[in-house]
Amino acid sequence: MKFGPHIRETREAKNIGLRELARLLDIEPAYLSKIEREIFAPPSEALIVKIAGHLGEDPDRLLALAGKIPSDVKDAIIQSQGELAKIVREWATNRSGS
Repeated sequence: MKFGPHIRETREAKNIGLRELARLLDIEPAYLSKIEREIFAPPSEALIVKIAGHLGEDPDRLLALAGKIPSDVKDAIIQSQGELAKIVREWATNRSGS
Protein backbone atom coordinates (compact mmCIF):
# COMPACT_ATOMS: atom_id res chain seq x y z
CA MET A 1 0.00 0.00 0.00
CA LYS A 2 1.14 3.54 -0.66
CA PHE A 3 1.75 6.18 2.00
CA GLY A 4 -1.24 8.48 1.43
CA PRO A 5 -3.93 5.79 1.24
CA HIS A 6 -2.41 4.03 4.25
CA ILE A 7 -2.62 7.23 6.32
CA ARG A 8 -6.24 7.71 5.33
CA GLU A 9 -7.19 4.09 6.02
CA THR A 10 -5.46 4.11 9.42
CA ARG A 11 -6.94 7.47 10.39
CA GLU A 12 -10.45 6.33 9.48
CA ALA A 13 -10.01 2.98 11.25
CA LYS A 14 -9.13 4.89 14.43
CA ASN A 15 -12.13 7.20 13.96
CA ILE A 16 -9.95 10.30 13.70
CA GLY A 17 -11.37 12.98 11.44
CA LEU A 18 -9.25 14.64 8.80
CA ARG A 19 -9.65 18.05 10.42
CA GLU A 20 -8.83 16.63 13.85
CA LEU A 21 -5.59 15.02 12.67
CA ALA A 22 -4.64 18.14 10.73
CA ARG A 23 -5.19 20.22 13.88
CA LEU A 24 -3.02 17.83 15.92
CA LEU A 25 -0.30 18.08 13.27
CA ASP A 26 -0.65 21.87 12.98
CA ILE A 27 -1.24 21.69 9.22
CA GLU A 28 -4.11 22.65 6.95
CA PRO A 29 -6.77 19.97 6.41
CA ALA A 30 -6.54 20.54 2.65
CA TYR A 31 -2.81 19.72 2.74
CA LEU A 32 -3.45 16.47 4.64
CA SER A 33 -6.25 15.57 2.25
CA LYS A 34 -3.95 16.07 -0.74
CA ILE A 35 -1.28 13.89 0.87
CA GLU A 36 -3.84 11.14 1.50
CA ARG A 37 -5.11 11.34 -2.10
CA GLU A 38 -1.52 11.39 -3.44
CA ILE A 39 -1.95 14.78 -5.06
CA PHE A 40 1.07 15.86 -2.97
CA ALA A 41 4.12 13.72 -2.28
CA PRO A 42 4.64 12.42 1.25
CA PRO A 43 5.74 15.17 3.65
CA SER A 44 9.00 15.64 5.51
CA GLU A 45 10.46 13.05 7.85
CA ALA A 46 9.55 15.22 10.85
CA LEU A 47 5.89 15.40 9.84
CA ILE A 48 5.76 11.69 9.08
CA VAL A 49 7.10 10.96 12.57
CA LYS A 50 4.38 13.23 14.05
CA ILE A 51 1.72 11.44 11.99
CA ALA A 52 3.02 8.09 13.25
CA GLY A 53 2.77 9.27 16.83
CA HIS A 54 -0.82 10.45 16.50
CA LEU A 55 -1.91 7.31 14.64
CA GLY A 56 0.00 4.86 16.84
CA GLU A 57 2.06 3.68 13.89
CA ASP A 58 5.71 2.69 13.59
CA PRO A 59 7.54 5.75 12.19
CA ASP A 60 10.06 3.56 10.32
CA ARG A 61 7.23 1.75 8.54
CA LEU A 62 5.57 5.02 7.53
CA LEU A 63 8.89 6.42 6.33
CA ALA A 64 9.42 3.27 4.24
CA LEU A 65 5.92 3.61 2.75
CA ALA A 66 6.85 7.20 1.89
CA GLY A 67 10.04 6.02 0.18
CA LYS A 68 12.26 7.73 2.74
CA ILE A 69 15.21 6.51 4.78
CA PRO A 70 15.23 7.67 8.41
CA SER A 71 17.94 10.29 8.88
CA ASP A 72 19.61 8.36 11.72
CA VAL A 73 19.91 5.29 9.48
CA LYS A 74 21.28 7.37 6.64
CA ASP A 75 23.82 8.94 9.02
CA ALA A 76 24.86 5.50 10.27
CA ILE A 77 25.42 4.28 6.71
CA ILE A 78 27.53 7.33 5.95
CA GLN A 79 29.53 6.98 9.17
CA SER A 80 30.19 3.29 8.45
CA GLN A 81 31.99 4.35 5.26
CA GLY A 82 29.91 1.98 3.19
CA GLU A 83 30.12 -1.11 5.39
CA LEU A 84 26.44 -0.96 6.36
CA ALA A 85 25.47 -0.46 2.73
CA LYS A 86 27.23 -3.74 1.90
CA ILE A 87 25.39 -5.51 4.73
CA VAL A 88 22.02 -4.18 3.53
CA ARG A 89 22.74 -5.24 -0.06
CA GLU A 90 23.75 -8.72 1.10
CA TRP A 91 20.57 -8.99 3.17
CA ALA A 92 18.45 -7.87 0.22
CA THR A 93 20.16 -10.35 -2.11
CA ASN A 94 19.69 -13.22 0.33
CA ARG A 95 16.07 -12.25 0.95
CA SER A 96 15.17 -12.07 -2.75
CA GLY A 97 16.96 -15.36 -3.41
CA SER A 98 14.92 -17.25 -0.81
